[in-house]
Amino acid sequence: MDPHITFIGLGVEDLQRSIDFYQKGLGFPRKEGPDGIAFFQLAGIMLSLYPRDKMAEDITVNPQGSGFPGFTLAHNVSSEEAVDATLQEAVAAGATLVKPGQKVFWGGYSGYFTDPDGFYWEVAYNPFM
Repeated sequence: MDPHITFIGLGVEDLQRSIDFYQKGLGFPRKEGPDGIAFFQLAGIMLSLYPRDKMAEDITVNPQGSGFPGFTLAHNVSSEEAVDATLQEAVAAGATLVKPGQKVFWGGYSGYFTDPDGFYWEVAYNPFM
């Protein structure tokens, strides 16, 4: 297997709400696609939003679930100040702040928010990268 990821797909409860969050709130550029799915071109990867029940049907699993999924998305920025600004931007767009920006055990600075469907996003400054 060639070690790379081309798509990240999120199963969302309200497709239009999620489109508005990512496109209008965070400024992600939307790409053309079929009805019922939204695609956003990110740097080197595509983000897709798909109704959760339809995604579960496609996978052939139960769409119900709760709790921490053991999965996060991450966005790295160039400074500690940029972490705080990005977290504020996300909250203004409708995100929920989970953890404000702060120094972390691995030597960087990061915070977390959740999008309208509860997906966790880490915003981080990594001085080692």
